[in-house]
Amino acid sequence: MALGATMAVIKGTVSLDDLALVLAGASVELDPTLWPRVEAAAAIVAKAARAADPVYGINTGFGKLASKRIPPDQTALLQRNLIVSHCCGVGPATPEPIVRLMMALKIISLGRGASGVRREVIEQLQAMLARGVTPLVPQQGSVGASGDLAPLAHMTAVMIGEGQAIGDGKTVSGAEALAAAGLAPLTLGPKEGLALINGTQFSTAYAISGALRALRLVRAALVTGALSVDAAMASTAPFRPEIQALRGHAGQIAAAATLTALLEGSDIRLSHLEGDERVQDPYCLRCQPQVAGAALDLITQAARTLIVEANAVTDNPLVLVETGEIVSGGNFHAEPVAFAADTIALALSEIGAISERRIATLVDPALNFGLPPFLTPDPGINSGFMIAEVTAAALYAENKQRAAACSIDSTPTSANQEDHVSMAAHAARRLSDMADNLASILGIELLVAAQGIALRAPHATSPPLIAVMARLREQVPALGADRYMAGDLAKAAALIEADALPAAAIGALPIDPFPRLD
Repeated sequence: MALGATMAVIKGTVSLDDLALVLAGASVELDPTLWPRVEAAAAIVAKAARAADPVYGINTGFGKLASKRIPPDQTALLQRNLIVSHCCGVGPATPEPIVRLMMALKIISLGRGASGVRREVIEQLQAMLARGVTPLVPQQGSVGASGDLAPLAHMTAVMIGEGQAIGDGKTVSGAEALAAAGLAPLTLGPKEGLALINGTQFSTAYAISGALRALRLVRAALVTGALSVDAAMASTAPFRPEIQALRGHAGQIAAAATLTALLEGSDIRLSHLEGDERVQDPYCLRCQPQVAGAALDLITQAARTLIVEANAVTDNPLVLVETGEIVSGGNFHAEPVAFAADTIALALSEIGAISERRIATLVDPALNFGLPPFLTPDPGINSGFMIAEVTAAALYAENKQRAAACSIDSTPTSANQEDHVSMAAHAARRLSDMADNLASILGIELLVAAQGIALRAPHATSPPLIAVMARLREQVPALGADRYMAGDLAKAAALIEADALPAAAIGALPIDPFPRLD
């Protein structure tokens, strides 16, 4: 699907690949088969709003104020006040791709026809996505129950001509953004404000982005890890399939197969098959399938949870069209998303931990099997990669601290009505910073390992890894005398983020050996 294209949403079928397209700029639109159920649920809500019996969120106040009855002539004001009063986010603006994904996830959820909103509400969100109206959503203020209230309120505010939006790099009022896109502010009906701000879409958008980035980084780590194996003249025997099969973990089996394919045909490996006095390599080299594979399994498990959540209805109360009931529940509680985000954080931290150890091994003359200190051709007058390794250690330490579980924390809110919360929002948000750090760590390993392999001349690495090094050298030359290093690190990290290393390796291989998320 081309970027900027529109993706049709069918109930329960949205995939991780679909959502990756939204992050890249695609819009979403409900399949026409979903509209009858949406309209049926909206009719049930409209009937309840006219009735004498109190129904939470339709003709009552919210949260601790649920016992307050709201007369029919104040329904629109109730919904408007709900939105503006909940616009209490603080901190930096959420990146636009994350906001767009949040909007798409809300469309998908409302499109299930259990939220009771009118068709016009969903069409407003669809039009905003298609015409580039991106609400300004502060990153902080959600505890992940009752849903992501503050972030989603900032999104909804723009729909009704309030709040702020981002356009052409500038911040404008919600009303201005709608007008520029040829859209009119929406007047919310019964329950619609509540349906829009209840839900886990902010946390889920960040977590899905984190899962997709984590997969790319694991793929890159397999490449940099393979480069480090040859730079250290390490053994490939620990990657044999028989070893992995005896344990049986799918991620481990896949990681070992990728490493084996990347190192096949290495002249460096052949050069020390005999006469090498070392018996075993350090764990950071030898145990790559076990660590990268375990991380891959965690990311895969988290992704499965998140794709269920992406297709879910997570507001409250819910409309059961078959029976005509409106029932209060707790689908807004983001515990599954918090657990998934915590899991991804563990994987990101550990991939960085083992990469940092490989970097440290390669720059240490006591461990790198004959390479010069800090991989500089002229040590002493030159420091080489000395401080690049320190930077990797600093970034790994940051990620280790950030990997502490958020989901085990809870703070009662809303006058103790919401007495257990998930903390999913910042569990998911931190994944962006952790992924940034890991990309830089792997970029440093890329530079260090490529330097080490070059110093093994006349012996050469495998054809796939030669292709990877050639891609690197298009951006960053080998290190001779000391030079300003920050630019090299930034360029290497950009290659990691762009998934450029697997792409280069695949070009020299008969098949793609890299793992994917199913």
